[in-house]
Amino acid sequence: MKTYLVTGAAGFIGMHVAKRLLERGDVVIGLDNLNDYYDVSLKEARLAQLTSHPNFRFVKLDLADRAGMKAVFENEAFEVVIHLAAQAGVRYSLINPQAYIDSNLVGFGNVIEGCRHKKVAHLVYASSSSVYGANIETPFSVKHGVDHQVSLYAATKKANELMAHTYSHLYGLPTTGLRFFTVYGPWGRPDMAMYSFTKAMLEGKPIDVFNHGKMQRDFTYIDDIVEGVLRVADHVPKASELSPKDRHPGVSHAPYRVYNIGNNQPVELGRFIEELERALGVTAEKRYLPMQPGDVPATYADVDDLIRDVGFRPSTPIEEGIAKFVAWYREYHNQSFSEKTAEISEIQAA
Repeated sequence: MKTYLVTGAAGFIGMHVAKRLLERGDVVIGLDNLNDYYDVSLKEARLAQLTSHPNFRFVKLDLADRAGMKAVFENEAFEVVIHLAAQAGVRYSLINPQAYIDSNLVGFGNVIEGCRHKKVAHLVYASSSSVYGANIETPFSVKHGVDHQVSLYAATKKANELMAHTYSHLYGLPTTGLRFFTVYGPWGRPDMAMYSFTKAMLEGKPIDVFNHGKMQRDFTYIDDIVEGVLRVADHVPKASELSPKDRHPGVSHAPYRVYNIGNNQPVELGRFIEELERALGVTAEKRYLPMQPGDVPATYADVDDLIRDVGFRPSTPIEEGIAKFVAWYREYHNQSFSEKTAEISEIQAA
């Protein structure tokens, strides 16, 4: 049994990771600021999946709070940090860049400084497939250079990887960055296509289909992401014995690694919508639009390094994942509606 600090514990991936850790018998200190980037009630509902567990404790705190973060690292007992908190979303970074600077740069700095001084055994942190930016060679490999980001969100994630390498080199801090590819599934974010399309289709509203549907995404089901995160967390990187000529951007002389976690099977947006229509029993009204600034036409993960080092390949087919999301969505929103109705009835009775 180990004790983990999981940041972003009320977030989509963070909640699922914390839940799996608790289920296998570990202790989790969950940290989140519960900001209002999207519906806080969804974050609170996720958190409720964790708070009843005796091995879970919640800390409400903003990553950019330097003194608060320092206190967490000084006063809490944990050996491994799984850092999943961040300001997410490519398009939002176009209108509120400061949020990304505060959370993804200042906040990450506070986390990695805390790890350095506490001498944690391993820092695992969320990067993103967005770092591949303007790359056109697919599948995207950790061996590729990633120097041409097309959104501030992606730039902050690349900066995190650079910061992590520096700390691994200077202080021997073991760090692993995980480039997630279009994560979806139950308890997902409302700003992601899966959730927003489902909501619009059930309400009889049109969905916005960017780049006229000629987009491909390596949709990765949440259970695959969680399995990858836990396997990587248990696999602490060591300094590489590779010769300098064999090193590449995903590995170096330091105890530092970067992995892709993607389904390795990109799906065109049109097919994704068809599968969602089939699961919902609803035909979408589509509003075709051009490519949005900051978007990329395709993502496709090379996961060879992940398979080699931790023996795992994401494999959930899109049909299965969409069906599970739709089942959760219907249950969650029917329950939410029932709870709101009950609250109104209680107010009226009073």
